[in-house]
Amino acid sequence: MQLETLDIALFVTYVLALIGIAWWVSREKQGHEKDTNDYFLAGSSLPWWAIGASLIAANISAEQIIGMSGSGYQIGLAIASYEWMAAITLIIVGKFFLPIFLKNKIYTMPQFLEQRYDHRVRKVMAVFWLGVYVFVNLTAVLWLGALAINTIAGVDLIYGMIFLGLFSLAYSLYGGLKAVALTDIIQVVLLVAGGLFLSYTALNLIGDGQGPVQGFATLTTQLPEKFDMILSEDNPHYMDLPGISVLIGGMWIMNLSYWGFNQYIIQRALAAKDVHEAQKGIAFAAFLKLLMPLIVVMPGIAAVLIVPDLAKPDQAYPSLMTLMPVGLKGIIFAALVAAIVSSLASMTNSVSTIFTMDIYKDRFPDKSQHHYVAVGRIVSVSALIIAMIAAQPLLGQFDQAFQYIQEFTGFFTPGICALFLLGMFWKKTTPNGGLGAALGSFLLSLIFWYAWPGLPFIDRVGLVFLLCVALAVIISMLENRGHHEKAVELGDVNFATTNGFNVASVAVVMILIAFYTIWW
Repeated sequence: MQLETLDIALFVTYVLALIGIAWWVSREKQGHEKDTNDYFLAGSSLPWWAIGASLIAANISAEQIIGMSGSGYQIGLAIASYEWMAAITLIIVGKFFLPIFLKNKIYTMPQFLEQRYDHRVRKVMAVFWLGVYVFVNLTAVLWLGALAINTIAGVDLIYGMIFLGLFSLAYSLYGGLKAVALTDIIQVVLLVAGGLFLSYTALNLIGDGQGPVQGFATLTTQLPEKFDMILSEDNPHYMDLPGISVLIGGMWIMNLSYWGFNQYIIQRALAAKDVHEAQKGIAFAAFLKLLMPLIVVMPGIAAVLIVPDLAKPDQAYPSLMTLMPVGLKGIIFAALVAAIVSSLASMTNSVSTIFTMDIYKDRFPDKSQHHYVAVGRIVSVSALIIAMIAAQPLLGQFDQAFQYIQEFTGFFTPGICALFLLGMFWKKTTPNGGLGAALGSFLLSLIFWYAWPGLPFIDRVGLVFLLCVALAVIISMLENRGHHEKAVELGDVNFATTNGFNVASVAVVMILIAFYTIWW
């Protein structure tokens, strides 16, 4: 598929406008120079709408749009559990985690670990997260984004990755998190509008022009197996989504780790004006998550009828874009690229934050604020270059990149969850206990992966989490230190939430109950 002149013109207009707006919102008052709080936490001034939009923009990228549409093509609506369960997870994070993090006035997740445990835990986890962000997250977004651009516009993969990298740097490198977060509202509007229109077009086509409702009815009639939310053991994709475990098992651990302890996600909430503003942003993001399956999963399911003979499931979303009329095709393309570059900008900003604040500043503590900001910018560029080089060797052979990412991160998330949850809510957890859980996660996961290959990875995540908690408790009890001197004093943390947040939380739960009741 090739873009027409009008499509290209609209896309170029979007690129230039976004860069211009990002530079405009990043400008500083005369005489003021960006410090680390400005660059990495947007001056602790983000409003709720920017936080909510930026959370979704950072989350929904090529790995979701391309990867999850591919899983929708292959598996069906069941893959939407990652999105819908995330909505409840966000409410939990806003209610119980954010008040603790914001009270500690942290820049990074490793910084919290040092405040709660010790220097070793901070360093180990900082190095770990840098590796995951560069070699898993950045590579996945660059590769899948370049794959989409190649399918849509015929651009070579390497040039596609270079364009995405340069675009993300052009609008985020100067302004840092503020430039990313305040432009993400534009990105999300474009993403949601473009995704909804693509779903509308696909469903209308399936319904023979009688509208999306008729198309959806046809889809559910002809592909009933694609609308099972809870897969039975005889389903060929049970290993990916093992039945009831998506509601009561390891998916909770995956979601809590991603939304609660993931730097490039939680960094937006850390940049809030106050805890209630952060919680409003979290609630806004939760409602947007309820909408996401219509944008990222439904096109993949529709593609089963429209383009049934794809070589790879991950080609589903780009292939559907060939249905778009001239002009709208350019807008949908811009929406896809918007999702990709916003995630790239978010990830590179978080990589630079962790490296600068958790590693470099510790080594060179007496440098100027200007120096640390400059180091952060250099790290952002370096991380993208490394990810471009590593992308094809790491991801080029996978049919469903989204499932690959979940499988890989599932080796580490149980230990991360145990480390944070025990650190926040059990005062006797020692640094050695927490570190034992974090490091034991990979080893235990590897043992189960080899010794019990028939165990679905989500069930493995849940089981390993329980073992990591037990390991941390045993080590801490053997050390017999009582309450750790750096334990979080929960009595000093205000967990009270506003009536608006409480109403939003109940609404999210009720909507999800309705969804799972309908498509059980």
